[in-house]
Amino acid sequence: MEYRVRRHVLAACVSLLAVGAGLPTLAQEAMPDHNPTVIADPKATDGPGKPSPWAYSGKQGIGSAYEAYKDFQFSDKSTTGTVSKVWFSLAEGVVTETMYGLIHQAQIRELQIAVTGKGWTAFERTDTISHVSYIHTDKAGRPLSPAYRLTNTDKQGRFVIIKDVFTDPDRQTLMVRVTVKALKGPVTPYVILDPSMANTSGDDLGHANVTNLQAWQGNVALNLSASVPFKKATVGYTGVSDGIASLTASQTLGELHSAANDKGNIVLVGQLPVVTKQTTVDLAVGFGATPKAAAAESAASLKTGYAKVLANFNGEGKAVGWEDYLASLSELKSLIPISEDNGKLLYASALMLKVQEDHTAAGAMIASLSNPWGDTVTADVSATGYKAVWPRDFYQVSMALAALGDKATPVAAFRYLPTVQVKASTPGNTGATGWFLQKAHVDGTPEWVGVQLDQTAMPILLGARLEQLGLIPKSELMASWQTMLKPAADFLSHGGTVGLDWNHATITPPYSQQERWEEQEGHSPSTTAAVIAGLVAAADMATQAGDSESAKLYTAKADDYSGKLEQRLFTATGKLRGDNKPASYFLRISRSDDANNPGTLDDRNGLKGLRADLMVDAGFLELVRYGVRPADDKDIAASLAVIDDQTLPDSLRVRYDFHFPGAGVTVPGFRRYGNDGYGEGTNGGNYGSMSPDQRGRVWPIFTGERGHYELAADILKAGGASVADVAVLRGTYIRGMELFANEGLMIPEQVYDGVGSKTAHDYVVGEGTDSATPLAWSHAEYVKLLRSVRDRQVWDRNATTYQHFSKVKD
Repeated sequence: MEYRVRRHVLAACVSLLAVGAGLPTLAQEAMPDHNPTVIADPKATDGPGKPSPWAYSGKQGIGSAYEAYKDFQFSDKSTTGTVSKVWFSLAEGVVTETMYGLIHQAQIRELQIAVTGKGWTAFERTDTISHVSYIHTDKAGRPLSPAYRLTNTDKQGRFVIIKDVFTDPDRQTLMVRVTVKALKGPVTPYVILDPSMANTSGDDLGHANVTNLQAWQGNVALNLSASVPFKKATVGYTGVSDGIASLTASQTLGELHSAANDKGNIVLVGQLPVVTKQTTVDLAVGFGATPKAAAAESAASLKTGYAKVLANFNGEGKAVGWEDYLASLSELKSLIPISEDNGKLLYASALMLKVQEDHTAAGAMIASLSNPWGDTVTADVSATGYKAVWPRDFYQVSMALAALGDKATPVAAFRYLPTVQVKASTPGNTGATGWFLQKAHVDGTPEWVGVQLDQTAMPILLGARLEQLGLIPKSELMASWQTMLKPAADFLSHGGTVGLDWNHATITPPYSQQERWEEQEGHSPSTTAAVIAGLVAAADMATQAGDSESAKLYTAKADDYSGKLEQRLFTATGKLRGDNKPASYFLRISRSDDANNPGTLDDRNGLKGLRADLMVDAGFLELVRYGVRPADDKDIAASLAVIDDQTLPDSLRVRYDFHFPGAGVTVPGFRRYGNDGYGEGTNGGNYGSMSPDQRGRVWPIFTGERGHYELAADILKAGGASVADVAVLRGTYIRGMELFANEGLMIPEQVYDGVGSKTAHDYVVGEGTDSATPLAWSHAEYVKLLRSVRDRQVWDRNATTYQHFSKVKD
């Protein structure tokens, strides 16, 4: 795909700074690996086929049906009827990972169209220029459902393919309407379906005939049928007998195979009728427990027809669908005037946040419907990628949905949280309880079991906010207090020795086994901010519950952690600008109780660990967000000066300013931290080689986080945030996040910062990388920034925490 948002950045190229050896680490207990997984699934076999990777992670769009709750659970008896459990993604002009069942269980790796003409063969993904748009919008162009139109134009002008993609909300079916236009003589289109049954590329079986293309493994199957019979059909093994080599060489499928009876990595191909001018064909990919059941889903959707299925998906007429969900968001329309694009990204964000919820476990919201760097990651082992629950991302999404006025999903999310909390009954647990799993499948199966204290604090903050908003009654909060929130607060106070799978570390808060980027142990400003806020909120709950002793304990712990914050994390002798230029600033993380002697961090992501005072991030802004420190705190201001220093070498630099053609605005962008290696290599390679050239790029999240800080600072001015202040916030930070979104209004995890190679994807500066797009947290941060600016109040700020520390300061 050649489509690119044309962007450029003004950024200086500077040399690397030589850094000295750091202090020895103060690790509590060495982990056997960075994030070792609890689940060890066997590899699927490719059979005679060649191995395949997952698809490109820079999605143009994602979608699923809207499913209404019945009593805060998914049910076939709800107003939306049969619960559809199908999700899809789009990248490089084609349908990519498509899930059925649980949200992480991919059954399709890729579905694309090939076209042949006289002496030539072209493939959508590599030989066309792709554009994406929303099918169903309001008069202002704001999307009203996640149904998409892909327009793929042949680079040599021989054909155009238009595809409409959505799901059948009443069945287990993916719908794709394909229109092929022949521009320079007759062409023949072929449907190429690359299945990944059971979330792997291998171990699949298949059948092919002119009516059905089928694949299955175990108790899951798919069936692709078209509105017209195929002229020819075949199934083969990838790169060996799949017909693609013959199609490329001779514009024919060659030898046809009706069955793939040996398990392996298979591909299904169906030849459509010749197109002389223009032809439209509907494809329906049904899913079920057997090929027969899947075929029945396909047939029923085709019988209902494109127009009716799309209308039901959209929620037009009497059907309950996406229009109804958007209409239920009480704050949505009031946020449009705060946006800079007339609400287009706002509406897309509302859709993206809700789409990324599992349809079996109500409230189970994932980080992203993608596999980061998927096109270089082999698909022979089942993996969730980002299609899993992290309580931190989960909190961000829940708060954003509440900011939109969603009165149901945040409640379902809060009620889901016990599913991912470690209890005495958690299978295999022999240690401390009350903390929340680092990462889990949507059904609660533990995947990563590192302890991140912010992820244990955030459920407390969520409960407090939902009760404050009137979304849950006090009685429910108090019930959750006894069963879920008090155990979490106790763990934040006392810690304990963990006993789950590989993890047997002793946790002593606020020292965390992992900070919010899951990579280092120690004291972290962002983690400590969440822990302090969580404990203050917990003290308030304990008081309401009549537990004065716990209230005193939590308050004392919060005050202790706050009182030692600067000692542990604010250095006065930082060497980031050189040994002869000591500076004062908050550290990203420290291994000791002395910020001037913070230790050396571990090697991560292929990069050597540096002395802790050489790695900074803007995580200290979370102290302001949650109400632990005021925006005008002198140490916050001093640290911002270091974060904003764009004369630092690229290896240690955090801030990059972006300039987008025609936008007339300078957009501040920020990396996670200096010396970050979580990203593509500067030599052009994708993430995963763990080589010294890896580079974590700029994350749009941080533009939103900085906007929240600037709002907090403006509020402290005499008279509060002025009209001019708000105009700057909107024009810089809100507009900036909108500019980071791609054509499909997807906000990435990371964008290319202009340092090093553009990689095989030929990135332009400011464009999303192959990390993860869309990232739910990115959309959540954008929504929360809109709400914060509208309210002239930081949405995430815990009022009890802010009031408590205001009194302490006074």
